Amino acid sequence: MTRNTSIPDTVTIHVPFRIIKRGGRKDMVLPEGAAQARKPDNTLVKALARAFRWKRMLESGEFASISELAEREGIAFTYMARLMRLSLLSPELVDAIMEGRQPANVTLANLKDPFPADWTEQHALWSLGCIEG
Repeated sequence: MTRNTSIPDTVTIHVPFRIIKRGGRKDMVLPEGAAQARKPDNTLVKALARAFRWKRMLESGEFASISELAEREGIAFTYMARLMRLSLLSPELVDAIMEGRQPANVTLANLKDPFPADWTEQHALWSLGCIEG
């Protein structure tokens, strides 16, 4: 079988996007309606990591209290106590945060406020039905 048309040496693809500056770095913004890859919220991921690390340190007996741990870490007790509540989040919400699939209202600022320890209530509060892959 032979080809009647030649294969071009180059192919040009047009992808509509614009570049905007955010905090000194450049981000690519796709047009409305285009599927955008989700990126984890690094601030939220870091806060989760710290909360679980501190919880592990307390559970291991390395520190006797949150006050002692906060002093050792050089962090205010109240800040540490608020962040440690993140270790009470449901596994589904933790997974969603790690993958960047959390609902828009799940921010570090919102999670510093008191929230229910019951996972079912958390799902209802943050409408977690929308975090499915």
